[in-house]
This record gives sequence, C-alpha cells and structure tokens, in this order.
Amino acid sequence: MTVFQILTFIYTGINIIIAIDILLDNRDPSSTVAWILVLFLFPVGGIFLYLYIGRNHRKQKTFSKKRTEDNYILNHLFKEQIHFLNYGEILQKNITDIKGNIIPLLFRNTNSPLTINNKVKVLQNGEATFSEMLDAIYKAEDHIHMEYYIIKDSHIGRKFQEALIKKAKEGIEVRLIYDAVGSWRLTKKFLKPLKNAGVIIEVFLPVTLPLLGSRLNYRNHKKILVVDGKIGFVGGINIGDEYLGKNKKLGFWRDTHLKLQGEAVYVLQGMFLADWYFVSNESINDIKYFPKQGYCGETILQIASSGPDSYWASIHQAYFSAINSAREKVYITTPYLVPDEGILLALKTAALRGVDVRLLVPIKPDHRSVFWASKSHFEELLRAGVKIYQYSKGFVHGKVFIIDNNFISIGTANLDIRSFELNFEVNAFIYDKDINRKVSKDFLEDLKVSKQILLDEYKKRPFTHKITESIARVFSPIL
Repeated sequence: MTVFQILTFIYTGINIIIAIDILLDNRDPSSTVAWILVLFLFPVGGIFLYLYIGRNHRKQKTFSKKRTEDNYILNHLFKEQIHFLNYGEILQKNITDIKGNIIPLLFRNTNSPLTINNKVKVLQNGEATFSEMLDAIYKAEDHIHMEYYIIKDSHIGRKFQEALIKKAKEGIEVRLIYDAVGSWRLTKKFLKPLKNAGVIIEVFLPVTLPLLGSRLNYRNHKKILVVDGKIGFVGGINIGDEYLGKNKKLGFWRDTHLKLQGEAVYVLQGMFLADWYFVSNESINDIKYFPKQGYCGETILQIASSGPDSYWASIHQAYFSAINSAREKVYITTPYLVPDEGILLALKTAALRGVDVRLLVPIKPDHRSVFWASKSHFEELLRAGVKIYQYSKGFVHGKVFIIDNNFISIGTANLDIRSFELNFEVNAFIYDKDINRKVSKDFLEDLKVSKQILLDEYKKRPFTHKITESIARVFSPIL
C-alpha cells in the first residue's frame, strides 16, 4: 500500500468511528445529520471541529456537581425565606389561563418557586440599565455578586471596574464570574486592579488546549447582578460599549433588561452561588445572603434557568407551552430566530388558529451564518400568517416573549437551538397585566421603526439568497 492509501484508510476509519459516536449520542436528528455532513464535506477540518465543539455525551458527568449544589441551595438555604405555592396548591386554585400551564411546568422541570412579593422595573437599553446597575453597586452595604457572559475592557467596562474596586476597598464582598469564551478579550491589565482591590474573580469553564473539547460549547450566557440579596438584575444586556450604541457597524442597540426587588432576588442569588461553587469549589451557605425582605410589591413571577446541567430544557419547554396556550397574541423579540421543529410548528399553528403572532428580528446581522439561518424560516412562517418585522433603527438584541395580556418572559435565552440545548440561560417569567401592557406598548413602538416582511415580496428574493438560506439552515443545529 502507498502512503496515500494508508492515510486514506486511516482517515476513513476515523470518520466512521466519529460518525458512530455521533449516532450513539442520540441527539436531535437534525443535529446528527448536520454533524455527519460536516465530517464528510470538510475533510480533516470537520474532525477537529467535532472533537472541539461537537461532543455532548460528557456533559452529565461534567455538570453533575453543579446540579447537586443547585438542589442544595434551593432546598436548604432560601426555601424557608420564600412564600411560594407548591404544585398541589396551584392545581387547587384551578388557574385556567396561561399561568395554569407555565407555573406548574417551571415548578416541576426546574424547581422554580412562584414568588409573589416582588417589584419589577423594565429597563430599556444600555444607558438606563447601566445607570441603575451602577447606582445599586455604589449603594451596596454587604455584598455584590456579578455573573456575565461578556465583559469588555471598554468605556462602560471601566466604569464598572471603578465601582467594584471602590466597594471592595470599602470592605464590601465582591464576587465576579465571567465566561471564558464570551469575555475572551479580557486581559490581566483589566483584571489585576480588581484582584488587587479584593474582588474575587472566577472564570466559567476556562478553555485551554489540548483540553478544549466540549468546554467551548457549554457557555454561561447569563447576565446576573445581585446586590445585598435584595436587588437583582437580569436580561439581555452585557457589559460593553456596543450596548450604548457605540458599534459603528450596528449603530443604535435596542435591548431590554429587568431590575428586581423582592423574593425573586433569592432565586437569582441561589443561581449565582451554585455557579460560584461550580467555578471555585467554595460552598457559600450563610443565610445572610438571603436577608428578610419587607413588602416590595405584588408582582408574581418565577425565575427559571436552563442549561446542559439540567434534566429538562426548562425555558424551551416554557416557550413551547406558552405559544400553544396563547389565545390572543404572541409577540416575540429575538436577535436569533433559529427554532427547532417544535417551536416552529407551535408558531405556525398558533397563527393558523387565529392568534396574532408577530416576530421582531434584526435587519442587520451581527453573526452572518445565524442571520441567514434565521431568514430561512421566514417564508413558511409568513405562509402560516405569522407577521415578521425587521428592526431598522439599529440592532435589536432583546429577548422578550409576550403572550396574551398577563404573561411575559425577559431574560438571556434567544429563540435558537444554542440557547435551548447548549448555553446556561436564565429568564424571568412574569404574570402581571400592568407589566405586560407596558412591554407590549414598547414592542408596538419598536414595530413603528421596523420593516414588515411581506410574503409576495419575500418570494421574489434573489436565488442566491435562497441558496444561502438553505445551506445555513442545514447547519443551523450546530451554529
């Protein structure tokens, strides 16, 4: 045999072994097909790509201790502090609207308590959000817990750096988690002053060769800030100047965030402490991090997380159930529209049964492959009666989910497969008519600066666009 024949034999054997590994992983069929196509369409490169980001079967072992700590915090630390209804009580109340479907679902698939003593403030865009966050940090009296997918050494990043350093020097406990991939540009120059001041910093799943593997895939997409266990923030906004509209390519940045006060903050705190244990091996179980709450308000909500450490895709299931429960309207803002077949069918079915289904997506791409994969779904959604709008004022990055008149979800999860299956995400599910009315009004205002996509016009798009969309859609399960 020649050297070429030997190499070809070895390469073919490796491809077959990896293909078998993909099949035995029992993942979603579309993901399986996409990875097998990658293997055989991209010689050598496909093998390395799969080995680095495609392997899923080790995730249960990798995240087992995190799940254990999550359950410990829920059952031992803050359970006594929260007034919430259990599943049986929810059934006894005979709630027949959408709450009757989502509340028990989140209670069972992610142990998310229904908190009833809360005040919620909806924050539009970076300027308002950063102002509220920095104000809360400067007023901290005991501790600051911050967990972010992206933190950039930027103008706003240095404002947060300055605030955290000041509070740490005052003796306030400051803990910071950042994601290794999302914040890969953070340098020692930015981090060293924080550490020198006493800020304790941990990195979520550091990525180092040759152990890159699946760690590149499972990213912490959460955006959480908890101050003194009484004020919490969650939503779509990371720490970077682009969220202030300073990205020359994308321009104005439309986003949505939440400021929470009350019992729901306990749940955000618990999520942070569980993640802290995972990244640092330090178990923090002092009840001081869950202080007694006075009266805050009457907003009913649940905080739910999902990720590769979960048995159930809780946020995915909640989205699916909410769409199927809708009677009047489904308004969704998402920067990435790459749904699986279940969500896609739910959207089309809701529109066909007369529900007012509207989707708001960007007109400008920040990730071209995902942008084209999103557009590949437009025609079939439009045919079913779904209304699609592309935000024209700049870039829309919010993750807002509005159903009927008393349910909204705002958080970190996009309407895409990566958020459903691979990323660690956190969303607030709010059951309140007043907040629904406010967020719905904001949504309709956004539509005024958006371009509606019409079916007849969209069918006339260039053939090259159709080809690009189709190719992107085939590989969308692994984007």
